[in-house]
Amino acid sequence: MKLIDIIRFAGKAATGYPTRTVLMLLAMAIGVGSVVVLSALGEGARRYVIGEFSALGTNLLIVLPGRSETVGGAPPLLGITPRDLTIADAMALRTSSAIRYIAPISVGAAPVSRAGRERETTILGSTADLYPLRQLEMAAGRFLPPGDPERGEAICVLGHTLKEELFGSAPALGETLRIGDYRYRIIGVLSEKGQSVGLDMSDIVVVPVASAQALFNNPALFRVMIEARDRDAIERARKAVVRIIKERHDGEDDITVITQDAVLATFDRIFAALTLTVAGIAAISLAVAGILIMNVMLIAVSQRTSEVGLLKALGTPGRRIVTLFLAESAILSLIGAALGLVIAALAIWVMSLIFPQFPIAAPLWSLAAAVGVALFTGLVFGVLPARRAARLDPVLSLSRR
Repeated sequence: MKLIDIIRFAGKAATGYPTRTVLMLLAMAIGVGSVVVLSALGEGARRYVIGEFSALGTNLLIVLPGRSETVGGAPPLLGITPRDLTIADAMALRTSSAIRYIAPISVGAAPVSRAGRERETTILGSTADLYPLRQLEMAAGRFLPPGDPERGEAICVLGHTLKEELFGSAPALGETLRIGDYRYRIIGVLSEKGQSVGLDMSDIVVVPVASAQALFNNPALFRVMIEARDRDAIERARKAVVRIIKERHDGEDDITVITQDAVLATFDRIFAALTLTVAGIAAISLAVAGILIMNVMLIAVSQRTSEVGLLKALGTPGRRIVTLFLAESAILSLIGAALGLVIAALAIWVMSLIFPQFPIAAPLWSLAAAVGVALFTGLVFGVLPARRAARLDPVLSLSRR
């Protein structure tokens, strides 16, 4: 029997029992579709987080006060901070040739008011280096000027959304607003930047770091952001930061330096494991589909006993009958997998319309894996019905017993 004959036989058998065929196709399509969609959600989450951290800039290092590891002894078990990070600590890092930009950060919330309009918003204190480091863009005016970071001028830069809420369509450059108990002159307005690792850059006020420290009455820095000169300089910059701060803090190793690559690699591993986990959960539905195929094919064997008996009476060997039934299972599995891919593509398209900021996309491996598992499942669960059909007695089969 030729391959085309096997395919034609399987096709006629499938179309001869439309209800049975539809059930099998639907089960396989749902299984494949769920695998692809859940894999796409995991991949989308991974891309979203990586994109958020990449939006911070490139070749970044983040210096945090305190050690990240735990220590022994009685609670609290987290490492303490013998000394705060200061502006002087941040500026001392300029001596390293591996570092391009240094942006000390001070963050807090304060009421911002102007002409009777007031709202609580995030105040970000930094220096001129924050502009290239965070890849910011100006809609009007200029960013914080370079100069002595310990000298706090009464100037500020508004986020795009905040400017619209306080000034509307009126120009904001040169105007003053009150932040807490201080007045600041507006020198610039940022372009729309959107969310970046939980901080809405369109809804903030940027002031000199010394002004922020005076505003919040806190001489300590929240963190220091650093950009290395290139990718190869990241490790040299990290070692320089640890060495310089340790020297300034009387030999105390009391900071944590996080590199952007390390953060991205960690999230990449986490979301890769998450994607595989949800894909594995979805693959259970393929096993359920395979069980349904087996049950339906067992019923099909009882419905087609005379057909099988005729084949055996004509001398068809048992292994050929097994091949015919397995071919039918394989064809139905592949068609069901194709329908599942179509369903998954439609679901992903709809979700991308509902959540345009979420970069949902199905990884190529999930497509191949879903189709491969579907075919494997169809063949595995089709073996029992096929072997049962091959063992039928031709005389009893022809007599429909």
